Amino acid sequence: MSVVPVTSEALTGSEVSWFAPICSDDYRYLGVPEGDLRSSWENTRDIAIKADELGFRNMLCPSSYQVGQDTLTFTSAVAPHLKQMNLLAAIRCGELHPAMLARTVATLDHIMQGRLTLNVISSNFPGEDAPSPYRYQRSREVVEILRQAWTQDEINYNGEIYQLNGLNTDPVRPYQQNGGPLLYFGGYSPDALELCGQFCDVYLMWPEPEATLADRMKAVHERAAAHGRVLDYGLRVHMIVRDTENEARDYAESLVSKLDDEQGEAIRNRALDAKTLGVSFQKEQRKQADDGGYVEPHLWTGISRARSGCGAALVGSVDQVMDKIERYRKMGIRSFIFSGYPHIEECEIFGKKVLPHLETVSLPEAYGRVPSAVPATPLGVGERR
Repeated sequence: MSVVPVTSEALTGSEVSWFAPICSDDYRYLGVPEGDLRSSWENTRDIAIKADELGFRNMLCPSSYQVGQDTLTFTSAVAPHLKQMNLLAAIRCGELHPAMLARTVATLDHIMQGRLTLNVISSNFPGEDAPSPYRYQRSREVVEILRQAWTQDEINYNGEIYQLNGLNTDPVRPYQQNGGPLLYFGGYSPDALELCGQFCDVYLMWPEPEATLADRMKAVHERAAAHGRVLDYGLRVHMIVRDTENEARDYAESLVSKLDDEQGEAIRNRALDAKTLGVSFQKEQRKQADDGGYVEPHLWTGISRARSGCGAALVGSVDQVMDKIERYRKMGIRSFIFSGYPHIEECEIFGKKVLPHLETVSLPEAYGRVPSAVPATPLGVGERR
């Protein structure tokens, strides 16, 4: 089911990523936190190192407030422990002044020598209940200011929220060329699609039936085409893969075997994105699933009983999961962000059973953002790149 051409048309491989549960979301049984699996520097660092060793090409570092660790602090700390893996750091637009965010990202990009990518988040701040149009306007202005900071000598911006004029950009040039780190973005409202189509590089989706994903890709493609652009597409989905389908389904059932529905609802509602349109879609598809929680073959919605955001998992044998990934690839999806519970154990299972059979790539390299064998000039020194 081919949907749209992709920016990286020449790629035969995919960006295959894992997930850093820095938001206190690592369980053996959903809804039952365990001491060693709570959000901690030690646990998430070890997950990142394991994913790097196994050959994953990127790792999503999410953003939250009520629970977990700070995203950019974690990213900067874990980067020196990694040998080849990129990091996908979530930035909640507006939490930092855009010019300061530009400098922070540029510094981190130099530390990582171009292995940084960014996930643009538009949800509420802690204690905020802003309307969707305002949140996306804020994100739009932040992204536009970042682009100026990374590509121009001065920031000159007159928006509804931010006004910056004559601000020198000498300290904020990133390591990556041709526009700075790639921007990943997920959202479902018309405002979200417009923002992504105009400014971002990879449109991220949460798991839904294939036909629904295809419709979402077409809608984003249309908005990007209106701005003379073509995007790549990504899928964020949990993973339960075993040698046989029965083993995988049994593990899925055990994962929710101790879940109290009231506790699950409390876990979902504490997230800053709990009331967003995307979360409502994940909740709705759980209602449409069969008695076992499957909304289509091998797509299990049980995760959403105790998690806001991405709420479904691919469940099956190695061959079944690989077939499903190939179907997504044929749709035009080139970036995959997988996860599982507990994250380090499922990372190792997927990394040994499935990952060796997949051709993987680094999207920053594919986009030509990373200089090839050219030493980085110190920030603010020498010629501009």
